Amino acid sequence: MNLTDLIQENTILAPLRSTDRQGAISELVDLLSDEGCIANCEIIKKAVWDRELQRTTGIGEGLAIPHGRCDQLKKMVLAMGRPSTPIDFSSPDKRPVELIILLVSPTKNTSDHIQALGKISRLMVDRTFRETAYATENATDLCALFQNALAEATA
Repeated sequence: MNLTDLIQENTILAPLRSTDRQGAISELVDLLSDEGCIANCEIIKKAVWDRELQRTTGIGEGLAIPHGRCDQLKKMVLAMGRPSTPIDFSSPDKRPVELIILLVSPTKNTSDHIQALGKISRLMVDRTFRETAYATENATDLCALFQNALAEATA
């Protein structure tokens, strides 16, 4: 599983229009659908939202990683969004979310799903990287930031 292949400028929204977590998730799933990355948009929205209702994916430090698994998917997909105004995701640290990384995988792809979540988390632990990501103003800059960091991590 190569996270670099999943992070593409055309599946990044900066800024997101949504001002709440369900709207933000929906907007990112719609983006994946508009870009031809997924079919069955409503089924995927439901899968991700059902997972969100079990326990928030706002993990703290301004980051949320909503995710889910769905039988209708053939491969893992990822979308990112930078809200224009931070969004309350009911994160444990009560900090509103400044970056949302949506990850959806086929139901039987547990290993790659967990690996992708881990790689994203490891990148976002770096405070300088995180703050730079939160300060990006467009999809091009956010994509380049992640692509460069991933390339350095594998070098």
